[in-house]
Amino acid sequence: MAMLEFANVSFSHGPKCFMDQMSFSVSEGELLGLMGPNGSGKSTILKLAAGLLSPQRGEVLVGRQAIGSHSGRERAKLVAYLPQQLDLHAPFRVGELVRMGKYPHDGSPGLAVEDALQIVGLQRKAKTQLAELSGGELRRAYIAMTLVQGARVLLLDEPLASLDIRYQFDLYRLLKDIVREKGVSVIMSLHDIGMGAMLDRLILIRNGRIVSEGNPDEVLTDEIVRDTYGVNDFADAYLATNRSLCRALA
Repeated sequence: MAMLEFANVSFSHGPKCFMDQMSFSVSEGELLGLMGPNGSGKSTILKLAAGLLSPQRGEVLVGRQAIGSHSGRERAKLVAYLPQQLDLHAPFRVGELVRMGKYPHDGSPGLAVEDALQIVGLQRKAKTQLAELSGGELRRAYIAMTLVQGARVLLLDEPLASLDIRYQFDLYRLLKDIVREKGVSVIMSLHDIGMGAMLDRLILIRNGRIVSEGNPDEVLTDEIVRDTYGVNDFADAYLATNRSLCRALA
């Protein structure tokens, strides 16, 4: 069953068409990665999926219903969105921020606040002001809030940014567990090719167009990566080493 679907979606930031009739779907219980150069359209796709942007043509469907047809509160029950740029100056403590993930619900269909904090390694900083956190700690706090929200689709824009390698793999394992045990669908943008090789499926994007789509072995060939990112043959050794390291640590 498709949890999220782009059906011939077109979008423009200005007079020139940026995305033209993009179509893809994300299945229930799937961990999908969006990859591509800076400015390729990864963040735009996530914002369209979250209902923060509206397509000029086509539809973005969540659970077979257009995302724009839902109220903000109902939409928050369906999708949880973590932007790439986080609020560094929000006047809250860590525990208060994470608890905000409960707002769409009367109960709490997601993780408990304490459990989410423990998973991201911030259980001892529940009373710490956000302004006192490092960049990586701040990102983990927002990820915990997203987990508490309990949505069926998680939209994560560069969730691995500012995280050291330990927390990158902790987050990866956490997302895999959520996907397998709860049937949640996760769509995340990322740059790390090694981490991308560990996901269920990848969509490689360039200039608002899908270049390649499929399992990581099909998408992350040396030829496709060189053409998409504009790198030369010297990148082959890096690609092989990066993939091997991530698979070994997994």
